[in-house]
Order: sequence, then C-alpha cells, then structure tokens
Amino acid sequence: MSTYKYLNKINESGKKIFLTKDLQNLLEINSKRTLEDLIKRFLDEKILISLEKGKYLLGSANVSDFEIAQFLYSPSYISFETALNYYGILSQFPVEVTSVTTKSTKKKEVLEKMYTYSQISTSLFIGYIKDENALIALPEKALLDQLYMIVKGLKTKQYLDEMDYSVIDKTKFLEYFKLIPDQLAKSIKEIADKYMSLSLQN
Repeated sequence: MSTYKYLNKINESGKKIFLTKDLQNLLEINSKRTLEDLIKRFLDEKILISLEKGKYLLGSANVSDFEIAQFLYSPSYISFETALNYYGILSQFPVEVTSVTTKSTKKKEVLEKMYTYSQISTSLFIGYIKDENALIALPEKALLDQLYMIVKGLKTKQYLDEMDYSVIDKTKFLEYFKLIPDQLAKSIKEIADKYMSLSLQN
C-alpha cells in the first residue's frame, strides 16, 4: 500500500492520537520493520508528532492538553489547579496540566508542556465527567482533591485566598468529603471552614 493510502486510512479513522499498536492495527501492517519505517517517514514529514516512545499525535489535529494528559498516563483525570482554573474558581492560569491518578505519582514534559499526575487512593478516584475528550473532575471534587493534597503536605495553600468559591455546591462537596479518611478529614474541615465558610460535618 502506498504512503498516500496509509495516510488516507489514518485520516478516515477520525483518531487524532495513536499508540504504535493502534497504527499497526489500523494500517494492517504485520511487519515490524515496515511499520517502523512508515512511522519514521511520517515523523520526518510532520504527519505524526511523537509525544513519547510509542505514542503519537496526528500533526494536523487540534487536540487539547486535557486529552493529551489522559493519553500519556492513565487511569487519570484532570483535577487540582488545572480543573479549578477551567471552572473559573482559580483565575491564575497554571503552568502545568495537573491530574489525579491511581498509579504512581509522575511528571512528564511533552511538547514543551509539563504534565503532572498525583496519586490518590482508588476509593477517591471518582467525581469526574468527560469533557474535551478527556475526564475532568467536577468543581467540588477538584477542590477536594486540592485540599486532600494540601493536608498530605504535597501542595501548598498559596491559591486558597485567590479562589472564587461561589460556584461550589456545598451539598456535592460534602458528598465527596465523606469519603476522606478520618485522619485527614479534620484538617480538611479546618481549611474549608477558614477559607470557604462551609462548616462541614463529616
């Protein structure tokens, strides 16, 4: 099959980001060498952009940082400063794309953008929706994730005075707050009472 026909198959697939295995299956190439040569050609011609080993972005595609973040490391969802900024709770634009994961904490620099992933327990890996082709925490869960990391000493309180808490639904926040382990709940409650006047009861 010609390079042009391979490119047509990629474009017709509607996909924008690919694993090497995705390309192999889509293009029906059994030979590892042939596939490697084709990928190299597409990279040289900027048809594909390498995100990291074995992960590629279609050069002509408009893909959000959120979608790239989830593609790079999963399971994960956008949270913390990035989600809080997305909802207008935090006005300051974060320099990193911040996510939650149940896997090990990780930091990746891809295409001159920093993606950070903070580990959270499986029981707290909830409270997100799909938006911009990626999973993103609901406002209340993004805030709780932030406070959770603060009381664990993994984030600072520097943004808390700057946040607009008017969009936070107290009832929803409390639902997620009840999932917090007792040893951390008291500290989170103190912060919530001080900065948000939520008067939480666990």
